[in-house]
Amino acid sequence: MEAIENRSDSRSIFIAASPAQVFAAMNDPARVARWWGPDGFRNTIHEFDFRAGGIWLLTMHGPDGKDYPNESRFTRIVTDELFEIEHFSGHHFILSIELRPFEQGTQIHWRQTFDTAEHYAGIAQFVANANAQNLQRLAAEVLHTGNAA
Repeated sequence: MEAIENRSDSRSIFIAASPAQVFAAMNDPARVARWWGPDGFRNTIHEFDFRAGGIWLLTMHGPDGKDYPNESRFTRIVTDELFEIEHFSGHHFILSIELRPFEQGTQIHWRQTFDTAEHYAGIAQFVANANAQNLQRLAAEVLHTGNAA
């Protein structure tokens, strides 16, 4: 199998909130619907069974007017530490989001791993931009709540 570094988009962001406050924005489907996806997208969540093995079904509504159905399965969840899904619709990937306490907040480590380096290379620029926007939207959601978790 190809090295994970050759088939993954990895990035991190610091949010001035505790891991529990960040995790609260990741385990509440109403909040996830507000921040999930790149800029201009909105979401309808149909199912959000937030447990290892649970199903997550959503429709992303793009700024282009198109609907993008998504199906994922939660593979690992560790309260206030880790959120991991396997995404099945369209592009197959594993997304791991790790929360690490850091000084007066949380360092978030995001890694989206595709099956092959070739697959990833074909969409790498789009994925990089979308993931950066996704993390900014997560930060805005966490900070918007006034850190009340």
